[in-house]
Amino acid sequence: MEELSYYEILEVTKTADKATIKKAYRTMAKKYHPDKNPGDTSAEQKFKLCNEAYQCLSDEKQKSIYDRYGKEGLQGMGGGGRRSSGGFDDLGSMFEDMFSGFGGGGGRRSQNPADMEKYQLDMNVDMYVSFEEAVFGCEKEIEFQYKNACKPCKGTGAKDAKLSTCKQCSGQGQVYMKQGFMTFSQTCPVCNGAGSAPTDSCKSCKGKGYEDKREKVSIKIPAGIDSDNRLRVSGKGNIGKKGHRGDLYVTFSVKADKHFQREGNDVYIAIPVFFTQAVAGDTVTIPSLTGELELKLEVGTRDKQHFTFRGEGIADVHGHGKGNLIAQVDITYPKKLNKEQKELLAQLQDAFGAKESKPHENVLDSAIDKMKGWFK
Repeated sequence: MEELSYYEILEVTKTADKATIKKAYRTMAKKYHPDKNPGDTSAEQKFKLCNEAYQCLSDEKQKSIYDRYGKEGLQGMGGGGRRSSGGFDDLGSMFEDMFSGFGGGGGRRSQNPADMEKYQLDMNVDMYVSFEEAVFGCEKEIEFQYKNACKPCKGTGAKDAKLSTCKQCSGQGQVYMKQGFMTFSQTCPVCNGAGSAPTDSCKSCKGKGYEDKREKVSIKIPAGIDSDNRLRVSGKGNIGKKGHRGDLYVTFSVKADKHFQREGNDVYIAIPVFFTQAVAGDTVTIPSLTGELELKLEVGTRDKQHFTFRGEGIADVHGHGKGNLIAQVDITYPKKLNKEQKELLAQLQDAFGAKESKPHENVLDSAIDKMKGWFK
């Protein structure tokens, strides 16, 4: 379950420059390329990781985000797996350089329709975890459904694996539509771009090309996981025609807690305080993620005032310290007063004197005098 960093995958240091990273990638990609390691699922997995690592580290923006926040910081950019246009062209030309002439021809080769997968080998499942499980980490078992290529039809969906030229697109894989003087193309909906289609459907899988299977796997959820974070379980995805298996990605959703509210690695908690405690300054015991804490109120504490307990928040999922616990004071007032309470409050108000207990009089007297002048 523990993943290597992109630098470890390419066997370079964090201080490596672009040229060094590119050279390392060329070496690793050439070593683990599927054409040089037919049937070796381990080499294919390493080749995939090399591509993912280079696509990130060769892009200055992605590399900067990765260095600061790790893979989770790349989620908004597609999880680090998407390529910028520059990265795509660079990879393409690099492969042409490395494998020109390998296997009988230079440049990119068209793929045999019979070898094309009907589905992505990598897959995603959603998992809901409680606030406590997310904060402290845990181990959970997840049951999921994956696709396994149908053996009788070799994953083609065709009886005896026999394919014929798609009649819809005449083998082009694209269909064309005209709107006025404009012509638009789209992937053929019959053959899904393969250019060929089953002559007869496979009875075993009813033409789908795969069977649905169920499996259970235990995963270790690291402390500090948050909603929309993803965890990769290597080699537990869908299984393709040649037996290659993709990865399973688990996307988390964290359930809200009744008392604690999470904001990144910081945790907020509302503390109800009676108005006399806020006025006089009191010490109250409050809950935290690790036990009880003492909150010392200042004399004249204001409503919604924040008190910060540093390092009492959530541990960063990448190991970069802990957040803070922020206690927010919510001052409560009595809804009813009996005769004795009114008298005591009146005495308290008199004890402060008119200047302090009735500040509105000093502030608003001039405004009232001015207003009276309007109606003379």
